Amino acid sequence: MINVLVADDELPAVEELAYLLGRDDRIGTIHRASSGSEALRALTSESVDAVFLDIHMPAVSGLDVARAIARSARKPAVVFVTADEDCALEAFELAAVDYLLKPIRAERLARSVSRISELLREGGGAVPEMITVDQGGTTRMIRRDDVTYVQAQGDYARLHTADASYLIRVPLADLEQQWADAGFIRTHRSYLVALKHVSSMKLAADRPSVSVAGASLPISRRHLPTVREKLEATRIRPQA
Repeated sequence: MINVLVADDELPAVEELAYLLGRDDRIGTIHRASSGSEALRALTSESVDAVFLDIHMPAVSGLDVARAIARSARKPAVVFVTADEDCALEAFELAAVDYLLKPIRAERLARSVSRISELLREGGGAVPEMITVDQGGTTRMIRRDDVTYVQAQGDYARLHTADASYLIRVPLADLEQQWADAGFIRTHRSYLVALKHVSSMKLAADRPSVSVAGASLPISRRHLPTVREKLEATRIRPQA
């Protein structure tokens, strides 16, 4: 069970997030704080595995709390919860596990809890790989492990996530080389797929395809042998 601390200077926001977290079977005790100072006190007196922090709290902000956590011996996972996208880069420089935008959606929160659970099982982890993208005149930071697949669009590539898509000026062939070690595989001249987001594959059909985040993408004859090889590598076999 994951014991969490929810900190926000607005009580309704605290209660709403606590309610949503309480519906997740993976969550244990939920501690509450209505200020950054109260959050710091709770962290010294309670056993906390993860902290959900509002960024803009008076006096001691969520970023201040995260900096204190970074200096401490015991480091619970940090998730920022805010209506402001502008602090995303600094948040991830502080090794935040996630960055949730208000209003919070239950399915998005569940993905955040999954990341925390995975991090706790591994006993810690590296700062997530971040990508700078432009959308509607706004520069944003997104996590590479949020990218489900990439689609070629000329000299550009469109990154698809569960929530949106982003166009970057990088050819798909370059991303194929740069992201190979991160679990991305070329399935077609127009598609690069994150294996961790694949839900199913049809390899024996006349038109082989792969299902990724609700999208059905083609697998070309040229790339089919490599896809088969990758799939076999993940198959569980009995011990000899």
